[in-house]
Amino acid sequence: MEESKSFGSAVLFGVIAVFLLLIISSFIFSLILRFTSTQESSLGIVTTAITFITLFVGGFVSGGKGKQKGWLIGSLTGILYTLIIFLFQYLGYDSLFSVEQIIYHVCYILTAMMGGILGVNITTPKTRSV
Repeated sequence: MEESKSFGSAVLFGVIAVFLLLIISSFIFSLILRFTSTQESSLGIVTTAITFITLFVGGFVSGGKGKQKGWLIGSLTGILYTLIIFLFQYLGYDSLFSVEQIIYHVCYILTAMMGGILGVNITTPKTRSV
């Protein structure tokens, strides 16, 4: 029971980190679009890269918080993010994911999983003797 509670709070911390970083980056991009002559179409690759970095950081945060099974915690972070985005799109815009969006979200989940693995391995002290 304690392990699932720890996993839940770790995943929640990761998803909160993801959305906070996305809100901050969205604010920065909106300032760039408002006060420069940059077009929205020219930021497509940059926003995709920022999303991947954000999911990696969210997985890293959740893995560091959970301290074990980083692949599972990172995957759950990515899956919860995907579920929230899917529900927002389905309930708000009445549309399902396209094939391209499904591919992106599978890659987001894998990226969050890698962040979770790295988060566990970097934040957990080494107990191995040489």
